[in-house]
Amino acid sequence: MKPPHQITTKILELISSISEKIGEINAAYLYKPPTELRKKNRIKTIQSSLEIEGNSLSLDQVTAILDNKKIIAPKKDILEVKNAIKAYESLDSYNHTSLTSFCKAHATLMNGLIENAGKIRTKSVGILKGATVTHIAPPGDFVKSLVKELFDYLKRDKDLLLIKSCVFHYEIEFIHPFMDGNGRIGRLWQTVILKQYSPVFEFLPIESLIKARQTEYYRILGESDNKVDSTGFIEFMLQIINESLEELLTNQNVNLTSQDRMNIFKEKIGKSTFNRQDYMRHFKDISTATASRDLKLAVENGILNKTGDKRTTSYKFKK
Repeated sequence: MKPPHQITTKILELISSISEKIGEINAAYLYKPPTELRKKNRIKTIQSSLEIEGNSLSLDQVTAILDNKKIIAPKKDILEVKNAIKAYESLDSYNHTSLTSFCKAHATLMNGLIENAGKIRTKSVGILKGATVTHIAPPGDFVKSLVKELFDYLKRDKDLLLIKSCVFHYEIEFIHPFMDGNGRIGRLWQTVILKQYSPVFEFLPIESLIKARQTEYYRILGESDNKVDSTGFIEFMLQIINESLEELLTNQNVNLTSQDRMNIFKEKIGKSTFNRQDYMRHFKDISTATASRDLKLAVENGILNKTGDKRTTSYKFKK
């Protein structure tokens, strides 16, 4: 069965706004940010997603762990961060429509934290907030079939990926397929799905905005549970995505380095031979002198092979 939700005017407006921002991001070459910005955003993503689940580590402490430095903190919190780093570093290896890949990601996130990490639960569970049960998840006997139906929706339904990512996130919170770690795997897998829509989502810290609106996040999850319909949650998450893209466009005044331009161009040109004019057609805002310096430096650093001379000069990326 298709997960219940409606396509509202607000959803259509947000999708239009998100699409426009993705176009601006592509034009500004922000879809794969420079190395330092990628690292900064990845740290914010991991710290925010884990803080939502009660992890005590700060941004500085997560940075230290990423840099292989020792810190003084609860062992469980440190392990959660190390696991999350491994999981997010493996984003390219995950198949967004594969249940096997999904379980593998959960096993990485929860390794050493719970028994049967990566295994779909067969027992019944309830979600507690203090002493109050806020959600009774579907019985263990139904979970595997519900998750399979959800992945079938991902594979076959004609909903836009933006909508599918939000529906999936909500349904994982509702189904609660694992004994623990469902929040963090739901947020990670939404990123895995969104990455299919645009590479910018690999390093966009959506989780930090969710953390800032954590109370609203859980309230809307609860309201969607009561209505047995994820429309409100889709609207909420699309708004978060839209705000994240707006923040990237507004606050990240990124000046691309020679290495950044070369990495971007390599993705476009692949194994094809090219010349300086081809390079400049892609980066219309750089001068001839800058293009020549970029190409010369890449040859000297062993990134490019150069053949010919003057007007006949051509380049090709090394394997």
